[in-house]
Amino acid sequence: MNEGSVFPQETVALVESHLREVQDFPAPGVLFRDITPLIADPDGFGALIDILAERYRGKVDAVAGLESRGFILSAPLALALGVGMLTVRKAGRLPGPVVGVDYDLEYGSARMELQPFTVKDGQRVLIIDDVLATGGTANAAFDLIERAGGKPTGLCVLIELAALGGREKLEGRDVDAVLTY
Repeated sequence: MNEGSVFPQETVALVESHLREVQDFPAPGVLFRDITPLIADPDGFGALIDILAERYRGKVDAVAGLESRGFILSAPLALALGVGMLTVRKAGRLPGPVVGVDYDLEYGSARMELQPFTVKDGQRVLIIDDVLATGGTANAAFDLIERAGGKPTGLCVLIELAALGGREKLEGRDVDAVLTY
């Protein structure tokens, strides 16, 4: 199911070989794909960051990590690219001033926030996270960056769960997924 990845097959294989599948987590019937083995392997994780940096070098001015596993990917990627890292966080975790977006979840709602002074007008921002599921968090991040004056260039995720329809909610946005299930 990964034949449509924009990344080389070697990248797909690298990430896939480092995933750990956990049945019934965080709830019965859910298959959780854990990236912890990937980030615990310095060679594998370093290779992934190098590949991502090669893809996005010269195309972005900042990398925005989504709380919380997006931070793990965005910090070393921003460093490798020589650009700043922006943090998109859950409500109440950033000191003000902040801009916020409320969005619906399957059962309830959530809020994401960003410190607007961290985004320069017209700054090209790559959004990065570990998983694209329903698209709510990613869509909120696009909105926040635009409200702060930035220009989101797209979303990069390690894993896309296609059956949950997140890509469709991001219609018109560039989405790069290493693996799609």
